[in-house]
Amino acid sequence: MPITRFCLVRHGETDWNVERRLQGHTDIPLNQHGKAQAIQMARALKAIPLQFDVLYSSDLQRAVNTARAVETTFGVKAILQQTLRERHLGMLQGLTLDQAAHLKPDLWSIHLNRDLDHTLEGGESIKQFAHRIHTALENIRMQNAGKTILLVSHGGALDMMYRLASKQSLISGKAVAVPNASLNWIS
Repeated sequence: MPITRFCLVRHGETDWNVERRLQGHTDIPLNQHGKAQAIQMARALKAIPLQFDVLYSSDLQRAVNTARAVETTFGVKAILQQTLRERHLGMLQGLTLDQAAHLKPDLWSIHLNRDLDHTLEGGESIKQFAHRIHTALENIRMQNAGKTILLVSHGGALDMMYRLASKQSLISGKAVAVPNASLNWIS
């Protein structure tokens, strides 16, 4: 079976990242620093030189705008996929980490303790999120077997991709940090 390689890119910085505000499915744009990060990341990929066959992106604007820098630099078009979005964080979306701890302490505790089945009052459970990300990656892999895929998504989604690729437990804490505009590889 041919090896399919994924170069995973986290979107550039948003004001909500700076504020430590939970974004989830909330469609937040890149801030000025995030736009500069996206351009710098695309230029770095060109300088490597990275050769990839197809570009995918989450459909949320912070990822789309990051992918747009790659589109401009490489002359390609991104395929937008809703399935590559961040986890929907239900009633926690829009709250800062401090606000979540004070305004929704029970829900925040459930989130921190990684309850696999809880939907955070209107969001996605970790199991639902893992299933969505797994299905998205498998569909992309099957459509692009043996190719190199550049994929722009979100910190939580990239963490989940890493967990799935490394067969890590869904209940364990984060194993890797995923900074804004960073590159990560899985095969």
